[in-house]
Amino acid sequence: MAGSFHYTLGINELKTKKTEFWRALTGEFIGTFLLNFFGCAACTQAPNTTYIALAFGLAVFMAIMVVGHASGGHVNPAVTIGLLVAGKISIVRALCYIVVQCAGAIAGTAAIKALLDEIYHHGLGHTDLAEHITPLQGVGMEFFLGFVLVLTVFGVCDENKPDSRFLAPLAIGLTVTLGHLGAIRYTGSSMNPARTFGPAVIENKWENHWVYWVGPILGGIGASLLYTLSLKAPNSEDANDSRAKYAGVALDDREMRKFDA
Repeated sequence: MAGSFHYTLGINELKTKKTEFWRALTGEFIGTFLLNFFGCAACTQAPNTTYIALAFGLAVFMAIMVVGHASGGHVNPAVTIGLLVAGKISIVRALCYIVVQCAGAIAGTAAIKALLDEIYHHGLGHTDLAEHITPLQGVGMEFFLGFVLVLTVFGVCDENKPDSRFLAPLAIGLTVTLGHLGAIRYTGSSMNPARTFGPAVIENKWENHWVYWVGPILGGIGASLLYTLSLKAPNSEDANDSRAKYAGVALDDREMRKFDA
């Protein structure tokens, strides 16, 4: 019982997988740093929403390609919590991931602030609700943004669909682009609590900040449960067992059709 609890909590990872664990944390830090550095840099250059959407989508694609083998390439607390709910990662790993994701986002945004003159900052990618958008509406919008992102993550990383994993970084990056194209005008299309946390810390702007944690995380949990309980691809071994189980019935049916003929 104690061993099972330690496994679920993740204490065993700290004892037996120290090198792998710290490499994973480093990967999450670097991935989120790259996301905020290039994404927030795009926000300082142009008000064009398509430009910003492409920048964030490509940044996520790049981050997953660079660190995916080391950490899984979450770079997003909503993704991490979605995987935690599905039992894919331990509690300790999830908490540590979220901490280093937030630290990476702060560092990426701080780097942009340090490298650019103040006249170019333009909020450094800070997200806030548009005029006439209430906090509840913002939570709803961010809920569906987090939902579609985590649903995509589960879809392309399904262990029973190995072929789809080759497209995972591109599919996830394009989903981020899609989310920005659909909602950037209304909520800034965060989809990622850490991505919003970085500019909030650097700019010290916290109005409606809770929206960008509650919305994506609830969406991620909903997507995790939906995919795990209803949409997960069937296990190939189960499919083979099913075919073997009814092979005799199919054979008898074919023989009966021959007899009737």
